[in-house]
Amino acid sequence: QVQLVESGGGLVQAGGSLRLSCAASGRTFGSYFMGWFRQAPGKERYFVARISWSGMTYYAESVKGRFTISRDNAKNTVYLQMNSLKPEDTAVYFCAAGLTAGQYDTWGQGTQVTVSS
Repeated sequence: QVQLVESGGGLVQAGGSLRLSCAASGRTFGSYFMGWFRQAPGKERYFVARISWSGMTYYAESVKGRFTISRDNAKNTVYLQMNSLKPEDTAVYFCAAGLTAGQYDTWGQGTQVTVSS
């Protein structure tokens, strides 16, 4: 089982950038699909991006071309580089892990991202 801790959230102006990190504990990190999700106030949690153990990536249409997910298996860390941020990107961002794509069974506590206009 892996445990996840996100960091890197904060307040940024529209057009700015942030990089989120998700540090994982556990010796089998490299075997997991890793995903980022976000949840705005009063809304459901939505998929943002995912990366396979081999580095294959997939993005939600709303962030494609602006966000980049990556992982460093040696550091047990997955990243979400967010550029050209928009106010509608404001949300709590969660990191998740799973052994198969689309099925995540471990979640972090979330990190707040606020984009001001």
